[in-house]
Amino acid sequence: MIYYVIIGIYLIGLLLIGFSKSDSIKNQEDFSVAGRSLSPWILVGTMAATWMGTGSVLGNAGKTFEIGAAGFLLPIGGMLGVLALIKIAGKARASEKLTVPEIIGSRFGDTAMILSVIALLAAYLVIVSYQFNAGGAVIYTIFHDNLGTGLTLDQSTIIAALFIVAYTVLAGLLSVAYTDVANGILMITCFVIALPILFFQAGGFDGMSASFTAKGMTDNMSMFGVLSFREVINFTLPSFLLILGDANMYQRFFASDSVQSAKKATYLLFFAVVILESLIIANAWISSSMITDIEKESHVLIYAAYNFLPPFIGALMLATIIGIIVSTADSFLLVPTTILINDIYLKYSNRKYSDKTIVTLSRLLVLLLGFFSYWVSRMFAADTTIFEKALYAFTIYGTAITPTLLAAFFWNKATKYGAICSILSGIVATVYFGNEWSLDEAVIPALAISSLALILISLLNKDDDDDTDISV
Repeated sequence: MIYYVIIGIYLIGLLLIGFSKSDSIKNQEDFSVAGRSLSPWILVGTMAATWMGTGSVLGNAGKTFEIGAAGFLLPIGGMLGVLALIKIAGKARASEKLTVPEIIGSRFGDTAMILSVIALLAAYLVIVSYQFNAGGAVIYTIFHDNLGTGLTLDQSTIIAALFIVAYTVLAGLLSVAYTDVANGILMITCFVIALPILFFQAGGFDGMSASFTAKGMTDNMSMFGVLSFREVINFTLPSFLLILGDANMYQRFFASDSVQSAKKATYLLFFAVVILESLIIANAWISSSMITDIEKESHVLIYAAYNFLPPFIGALMLATIIGIIVSTADSFLLVPTTILINDIYLKYSNRKYSDKTIVTLSRLLVLLLGFFSYWVSRMFAADTTIFEKALYAFTIYGTAITPTLLAAFFWNKATKYGAICSILSGIVATVYFGNEWSLDEAVIPALAISSLALILISLLNKDDDDDTDISV
């Protein structure tokens, strides 16, 4: 019963915040970038909660169940990416843009902008889809175990999708940003409390070692030697590339109240990511030593919260996981909504719309994208893990968009034809190598092809007069 009460209170609280902020939405900037009003502490909270999504609490945690202590290597790409972002945050905020494709379009033209929109949609709809799957897994765990066949996993996923879409529709980034701060605090608190409890139940390092040995997983106590160097690169490079070009991060930069706020928040984000990612991996690693009957490895933290922790703490952790899922999903719904409205619909429509009409169109588009994301979740094979889905989405975005986006800021010799070829080759190479080889082996060749296309075509076409340098 305590699970229902705590999670119910949490979800109702989210909806009330959404309703309270909905009247504050007056125009597209309010809905998409919170009126460019966020302070550094609100920014770091919303950036951390957005980045620490299902890819961490289910994807990395599930992979840790498989590889043990080597899981501590998985977040390295994201951590290094945040460090690099510190150099970009100020430039992004100073550009006064609303979206990443808008930055690319202002430098490389409409064709490059439209291709970047296609790549972004392909990646972000996949990311939203597995947030729905993750939310459904939490709901199913609670209600199925208590009510028998009361809810199926598919029904639970639909409920999660409906809640996420409804919450996003209410107040856009304005509601998301402030609840993200609460989610971040709750996240750290729960994982810090859970860690010693799980460690004690596992019998310390000796108990964990004995358990892994009994399961024939002796390598799970070792951080090194489990993964080859190539595997480490394949698992960490996609997240590094994604966060460098992640439209969610840039949307937060655009929403900051100043250039200095964007820089400060990104610096603080590095420490938040190091702490949170390490806590997630540690809790998953310890829990995995005690689990023998889990259906899906990615559900390791959900299982631990429900079976190993005291009910009150377990309920708080499940609420935290739900908060992480909701925060990530609504952010990845808001970005393509903003892009399709701002960069496509308003740009190519000959009609002028009132602020109220634009906000209404944005909300309707969130509903439509939510439907498509649910459809995408049904397309993936049932045995495709969240870690694999995340790798695919991170790779297609990171290889198609990130090189061109970085060139827009830092390489004056990049041309529109180089950008167009880079984006196209990144998309095609990821799909091709992902199908021919495997999702985790696609990133290196796809990145190499995309980057070479950008450099070589730009150098061959270096007299392109259409380039506009937006670097600051």
